[in-house]
Amino acid sequence: MESRLSRLEAVQSILLEIGQKSSTCTDIAEFVQAVHEALGRIMYAANFYVALSDEGRPNSVRFVYFVDEVDDAPYDGQELVELPSSDHSPTAWVILNGQRLIMTAEEHTSHETDGAVWGLGTTAEHWMGCPLLDQNHQAMGAMVIQSYDKQHTFSEEDQALFQLIASHVSSALQGLQSMDRLERAVHERTAALEYEVAERRRAESLQRALYEIASLSGGSWDRNTMYQRLHEAISEVLTVRNFLIALYHPSNNEITVPYFVDEKDPTAPCTSFSYGVGMTSYILKQRQPVLLDRDGYLALMASGEVERPLGNEEIISWMGAPILLNDYAYGVLVVQSYHEDVIYTQSDLDVLAFMASHVAVVISRLQADRAIRRAKSALEEQNAALNTALTQLQEAQGELVRQEKLASLGRLVAGVAHEINTPLGICVTATSHLVQELKLTKEDLANGALDEDGLNQFFDIVDQSLRIMTTNTQRAAALVRSFKQVAVDQSSDNVRSFNLRKYLDEVLLSLQPKLKGKPIEVEVDCPPDIDMESFPGAVSQIVTNMVVNSLVHGFGEGQSGSIKIKGRVEGDHVQFDYSDNGIGMDPGTLSQLFDPFFTTKRGSGGSGLGAHILYNLVTGPLGGTVKVVSAPNMGLHYNLRFPRVQHGKQQA
Repeated sequence: MESRLSRLEAVQSILLEIGQKSSTCTDIAEFVQAVHEALGRIMYAANFYVALSDEGRPNSVRFVYFVDEVDDAPYDGQELVELPSSDHSPTAWVILNGQRLIMTAEEHTSHETDGAVWGLGTTAEHWMGCPLLDQNHQAMGAMVIQSYDKQHTFSEEDQALFQLIASHVSSALQGLQSMDRLERAVHERTAALEYEVAERRRAESLQRALYEIASLSGGSWDRNTMYQRLHEAISEVLTVRNFLIALYHPSNNEITVPYFVDEKDPTAPCTSFSYGVGMTSYILKQRQPVLLDRDGYLALMASGEVERPLGNEEIISWMGAPILLNDYAYGVLVVQSYHEDVIYTQSDLDVLAFMASHVAVVISRLQADRAIRRAKSALEEQNAALNTALTQLQEAQGELVRQEKLASLGRLVAGVAHEINTPLGICVTATSHLVQELKLTKEDLANGALDEDGLNQFFDIVDQSLRIMTTNTQRAAALVRSFKQVAVDQSSDNVRSFNLRKYLDEVLLSLQPKLKGKPIEVEVDCPPDIDMESFPGAVSQIVTNMVVNSLVHGFGEGQSGSIKIKGRVEGDHVQFDYSDNGIGMDPGTLSQLFDPFFTTKRGSGGSGLGAHILYNLVTGPLGGTVKVVSAPNMGLHYNLRFPRVQHGKQQA
């Protein structure tokens, strides 16, 4: 009686310990280990394991804890295992039936009929499994204890205690599993975010590398410096400890190595060799980038396709990409690794091949430049008459180049100046208005004429002016960034969600200084439920150009009029209409509306780019169409149609 009482006290202590452990422990394996240790104090528990089902798939389990005298753990605790059917696995039977199962070795053997296996591992003398049930009486897994010794079997009291403890473990595990799922979800999301950040950084590094490569053709440095800078540019994106550039010369079927960096060989074994069966020649024959590991390289060697690499043969990972332009092979870029910590992937090969294509452009330009210099040198060897003609030709050529550069720069600056003029002009107007209001308010204050309404009105003007200046300075800053980056911002997130009506209101607010003082009424007819996922900057620029063009070209000084803006959804597209009742255009003028630099206000503030940019934005980033209708004294009507949602596009 005293022994039974002591055991009951021990059971109560264990149950209390399980409850305390479940509230302080965050790791399931650690919790189950504590349960095992506690269980060993009241019964024989040398062999014990817990299998937990994957959510929604009861036959898929993880053996989160496994201790056995005879058998090793069958699987890693985090590995998801597909159990056999309940006819072939006692563990699966307990989980799928949600019932306790107790069997002796004889019962285990009798279950194996017609060669069917009943469970994995060594047959136990006594096996006992209890389901771990959630609050809905659905099995979360199974808790199993077994004995291989006939002297240690489980009495009815042991069986009842084990089932009791299993029910308490079930309650504790529900909370732990929820926490475990949350931690796994957080871990997976963190890993995904880290991958996204890494990919974004890699894309930025790739952009810098490509610009560095593109700049090589315009530099005046020597070849060694150029190739070294090329190596540094590629190192921005890839781990390139061992790198060589091989150039192919089809005139004599020879390959030269102008640049060679290797951890094991201080210098290239040879700087020129005949086209044959080397690794470089293999890439030139394939005309495709190739990725090899150690086994792949040895297989090529064994097949006779390749004799040996250029340099050390202790290759772990190897990449080669042909320098191709218009199917003409200039040479090969080769990157290799001798260490297990640097293993190249298909993604790395794609990057190397991409950069090799840019290198081909650089080499093509350099070769063309050298050809021009050779031609010039040959011409200089002609007689005096030809030298005079050549000098005149060079002078004319230089003048044309300078004029073209100035013309190109002028077009670029004119475009940016036109686009930045509007927000900066609005800011200047808003600032002037704010200064004037401040002056008047100071005078009222000095004269004692400033009351609460006047002060509140001044605050409203300050608030509106600051919002206008903030919006337009941000737009101006974005245009300056765009100008500085020369339309290179391919990694920026240009597409975002916005409400069309709210966005139109914001754009018109920024244009308020342009409209103020003019008898022009702007009417917006746009439902408040048009949500878009597109380029808000393009929409803003289009509306701004339309309004400014109406004010500059459509209405005379002091002329009253109206502007109507209408938006509606038609299927997956937005129908956007803009019209004014200004002076309109004749057919000849209308036909040139979208031509660059065409303007009817030359010398009066018109650059001729507003409608041209509008057309390019609608048909380019927005992927839509634009139609225009006008006649003298009938105003101007734009009809735009573009997708409401942009899928996978970036604004150029």
